[in-house]
Amino acid sequence: MSISTKPVSWRYPLFMTSPLPLAPRAAHPTIFTLTLEPNQGPMVVLDHALIQRIEATLSLVPVSATGVILASGSPRVFVAGADLKQIESLDVAALEAYLAYGQRVFGMLCHLRCPTVAAINGAALGGGLELAMHCDALIACKPPMKDGAPGRPYPIGLPEAGLSICPGWGGTNLLPARMDPADAIARTAEGRPLTLEEAITAKLLDSVADSPESLIETCTTWLLANRNAHGQRADGQPLRWIGRPTCKNAVTAALLAVQSTLQGTDAARACLAATRAGLESGWQAALKVERTELNRLRHTPAGKAAIRAFFEKAAAPKK
Repeated sequence: MSISTKPVSWRYPLFMTSPLPLAPRAAHPTIFTLTLEPNQGPMVVLDHALIQRIEATLSLVPVSATGVILASGSPRVFVAGADLKQIESLDVAALEAYLAYGQRVFGMLCHLRCPTVAAINGAALGGGLELAMHCDALIACKPPMKDGAPGRPYPIGLPEAGLSICPGWGGTNLLPARMDPADAIARTAEGRPLTLEEAITAKLLDSVADSPESLIETCTTWLLANRNAHGQRADGQPLRWIGRPTCKNAVTAALLAVQSTLQGTDAARACLAATRAGLESGWQAALKVERTELNRLRHTPAGKAAIRAFFEKAAAPKK
């Protein structure tokens, strides 16, 4: 898949592409699995076309569904993140529209009248983790065995601040609601993902399957045990975000405790501002801050240099 680096502009959606595979579970025909298909070689990368297909697929989930599993068709990753070349190519107005469109499509998961699970089988980074965190539960699997030994743990997290930008699809307000909030705020502001083992220790995950082969069944088991989880998000907002009464006070205290140590970069300050906006003004206000700050940060000297270095590293021959 090739992506033009020339500036483009759109009013979403340009067109409706064919939906992603949406299949019922054989043993539980009202539980549906939505599979994200690889779109850049063996990888799943979030771009405009994929988000359109997610929108098309979610609109087809029947009202009779009793559960939805968001899975990946890649053997390597859940979602490797957003397509930075596409983000870099857009002008200010187009990126604002694109980020708002993604936020709305991801939010469709929160309007489903059934519980939802993200089945994480590999790296879940940036926008990929943000998409997953719009689901009610995060369930991962241990990496497959290799030569009789455990596979290498994969990363889960929000690395954007390490590229001198910030999350754009709700990550600043989602991660601190799923693990120790002080650790989550610091990791987001510094762009430090967790390894799978760290994510397990941090209790970021709702359950862990022993192998990729048992991941979907583990997700099904969670859905059957939590049939009414969606009732706690009747407002159409994510089940787990920092504005919920169950975690708002803890996140507020954590932000006050760590913010003075995380002001060193423009990206960190943007992440803190979005977290603060969610606590003080609500979910939509937080999303607006993320859109505005990501749009601004990618034009700063630090943002341009970091993104350029990322592209150069990706293009370098593998040793």
